[in-house]
Amino acid sequence: MKKWLLAVITVLVLAACGDTEQEKDNNTKEKSTEEVIEQGTVGFEVMGDSIEEAANVPAEEKEKILAAFHEYIDAFNAEDIDRYAETTSKHAKGFKYEEDIEAAKQIFSQYSVINRKAEDVTIVKYSEEEAQVFSNMTADMVEEKTNIEMKGEARTVVVFVKEDETWKVTSVHSMDNQ
Repeated sequence: MKKWLLAVITVLVLAACGDTEQEKDNNTKEKSTEEVIEQGTVGFEVMGDSIEEAANVPAEEKEKILAAFHEYIDAFNAEDIDRYAETTSKHAKGFKYEEDIEAAKQIFSQYSVINRKAEDVTIVKYSEEEAQVFSNMTADMVEEKTNIEMKGEARTVVVFVKEDETWKVTSVHSMDNQ
């Protein structure tokens, strides 16, 4: 069970940053979206049903950001490490580039089928230097050795930064859909 959960989380959030934690009223530790927002890492709350599109996104930049997001997903699904590496920032804030590439290679070698699908894709925060893209992400995969099928769902925010006029992934935040 732990192996399955780890694999699903890894595929959904390969480049995920370490979420911060905050004490809840019942003294248990849980990921805190509010604390992440306060630290300026993610500019909106991923809890609840209402996701609003950022109003200030120029049409040309919206097209470029969404294309970068879809290329990030498509390159991973194609198990094309070079293409995938081109979608991520070498100066990422949420992960170490080299470790992320090695983790992707390991996943590509362990799974015969990898299919991530993003729905409700919405740019929720935008500035000229950074964009945050929300989606409801599902992952379906089949482990090579055992032929076991695995599925997972999460609400994700992929944070992009502009490098040399190209939008690159700098961090990924995720909350499992239970």
